[in-house]
Amino acid sequence: MVLLIILVLVLVFLALASTYRLIMLRRGGTAALLRVLPARGGQGWRHGLIRYDEDRLVFYKLSSLKLGPDSTIRRQGIEIGDRRGPRGDEFDIMTEELSVTAVSDTGGTFELALDRGSLAAFLSWVESRPSDRTRRLPGL
Repeated sequence: MVLLIILVLVLVFLALASTYRLIMLRRGGTAALLRVLPARGGQGWRHGLIRYDEDRLVFYKLSSLKLGPDSTIRRQGIEIGDRRGPRGDEFDIMTEELSVTAVSDTGGTFELALDRGSLAAFLSWVESRPSDRTRRLPGL
């Protein structure tokens, strides 16, 4: 009987978590593919949504039950690396219209695959960040 109660509680939790995740994804965002580096070949790519706020980009995987974002890239420490098209077995999940951009911050290194319009929005978001000198220090 106790096992049955535990099983029901786990199933209720999973249902609530998946409902919450679905609500989070339906709030909108930009479709993207992201992978954490290092990765070999076309491995590690995840479909999801990215959202921007003042200080960070957050990535929500489509196939995750995590309550928060699956990856976070901080705006102030971001560095944009090389840009390339899909190659090799990446064409199994991507089209030629996507551009793969290397991105790193203090938390890690990533590759982000975006279409032309989404890439322009991403680069604008990065370039419009305030410089460290113009940001107010807390408490002043």
